[in-house]
Amino acid sequence: MSDLQDYDLDQPISGTGLRQGLTSYGDTHFSLFLRKVFIKAAGYGEDALSRPIVGIINTGSGFNACHANVPQLVEAVKRGVQLHGGLAIEFPTISLHESFAAPTSMFLRNLMAMDTEEMIKAQPLDVCVMIGGCDKTVPAQLMGGISANKPVLPLVTGPMMPGSFRGQRLGACTDCRNSWAAYRRAELDIEDINGINEELAPTVGTCGVMGTASTIACMVVALGLMPFKGASAPAVSSARLRVAEETGRMAVAAASKIEERRPQAVLSKESFLNAIVVLQAIGGSTNAVVHLMAIINRHPAVTGEISLHTFDEIGKTTPLLVDLKPSGDNYMNDFHNAGGMLALLHTLRPLLHLGAKTITGETLGEKLDATPFKPFPYSKELIRSLSDPVYPHSALIVLYGNLAPGGAVLKAAASKDRHLLEYEGPAAVFENTADLSQRIDRDDLEVTKDSVLVLKGIGPIGNPGMPEAGVIPIPRKLQGVSDMLRISDGRMSGTAGGTIVLHVSPESAMVDSPFGVLQDGDVIRCSLSQRRLDVAVSDAELASRIAARKELWEAQGQHCLGKRVVGEQRRGYRGLYESCVNQAGEGADFDFLTARGPSEMR
Repeated sequence: MSDLQDYDLDQPISGTGLRQGLTSYGDTHFSLFLRKVFIKAAGYGEDALSRPIVGIINTGSGFNACHANVPQLVEAVKRGVQLHGGLAIEFPTISLHESFAAPTSMFLRNLMAMDTEEMIKAQPLDVCVMIGGCDKTVPAQLMGGISANKPVLPLVTGPMMPGSFRGQRLGACTDCRNSWAAYRRAELDIEDINGINEELAPTVGTCGVMGTASTIACMVVALGLMPFKGASAPAVSSARLRVAEETGRMAVAAASKIEERRPQAVLSKESFLNAIVVLQAIGGSTNAVVHLMAIINRHPAVTGEISLHTFDEIGKTTPLLVDLKPSGDNYMNDFHNAGGMLALLHTLRPLLHLGAKTITGETLGEKLDATPFKPFPYSKELIRSLSDPVYPHSALIVLYGNLAPGGAVLKAAASKDRHLLEYEGPAAVFENTADLSQRIDRDDLEVTKDSVLVLKGIGPIGNPGMPEAGVIPIPRKLQGVSDMLRISDGRMSGTAGGTIVLHVSPESAMVDSPFGVLQDGDVIRCSLSQRRLDVAVSDAELASRIAARKELWEAQGQHCLGKRVVGEQRRGYRGLYESCVNQAGEGADFDFLTARGPSEMR
């Protein structure tokens, strides 16, 4: 189309690139005229109108060390786009870092998903490269990207390199938690913990173990949306920049077949089943269960097809193969050097749905056929065979019972004391994080090494935002105890270990929550073999306690709206969050953003 045709009032305005999604002024030709005015203000010539537009989401922030390499990645993506005939335009969205967001980054994940969705829909781009990395950013981008349903290509910032302290390798953040626990047990002195602090995160990038960021990155490769090396190439490596350039090239290719490359066309039930197989095989973060359910429930054709049961059923036939912290001994740069996701997916071929589509138009099986991998001694040591796994099966399991009618999640592979996986003991209950902080280290705390530590009030609504407080610290009075059965309605970092039951649903803030009326001394039974989490309290007694708690709330000026407790009127985003977030088993997304719309919980 010639430039002058844009001014022909008898010719309809349509097309891709910068002619799409015109701002509404009531006059389409004027809208295009005005856009061209400001394209020229930005320094672009007329040729920009005729090229496929690749938007690049820039999530760089001074508050986000995980994303400190974003400027270099943006330039590499632009190079890949422009070498193949596209026009790359970057734009910002919200940036979230795990340690720099209050009350939690999870509280803001849905806001970032909304921002991502609306910016992708609002701006005249054909394809979008979404640069993220830190735990909640990539899930938020996938949620928003699927809902916007323009072709999207995730690009993660990559894991950091490990550090060293007195000759021992260290890496964020499994060693953060292990070192702090050792310091609390007086096994490290103040000089040790200070020195370790200097070395836990020696470079930019995401945590260098199989925490949430690395887990999600691996799952994105399994979904077919990212190059094989995209999950593991270190943030500070040239390989990471080459992945970024390749992503730019792939984005231009996707722009030539937009309808076929939309995420709702590429992703299927089989895609998500492959991601769950990988989750189990890498011993990934429990956070991935919440995030993946939120992502799945954004997809109109897949929502309702996969539940927590699916994660557990796949786990029964999938061994843990990757020897990485916190379930093993190594770091993400080791995984990369051992062949990374390419090696792992070839190993997992018998368990995968090889007909699942990928963003390139090929099936996963076709991509693996075109990219063979020859194992070598180091790769076989770190990425084990199906017949010689690190852990036989069910690295992550789902529990049900009268304490968790809606389910709970346990990372069995990260247990430090296996006898706790079949265990019965009296509850030591903390009502919320303030109660925990005030009493956990008191000498008069009624707790023994046989107790089950319980923390309420940290679910999606209760805190709000499901803080990673599920790793309840071992009381200091129990010197020498390294693991206890711990239960909460919140989350734990993917970098953490221990025998820890999480995401108990319904959470304690819900009116009908059995977990919410648990009391000190109640005997709790956890059984991995039976997939059960129960309390030795009758149904009648639980119902009586629930009714009494409801009366108490109402006497305190709170009232129940559906299954939620409504007390102080909240304003702004927090008010939206508390009134609309769903439970962990559904993804802790806003119900009105899911493919099915608002739930009956409100």
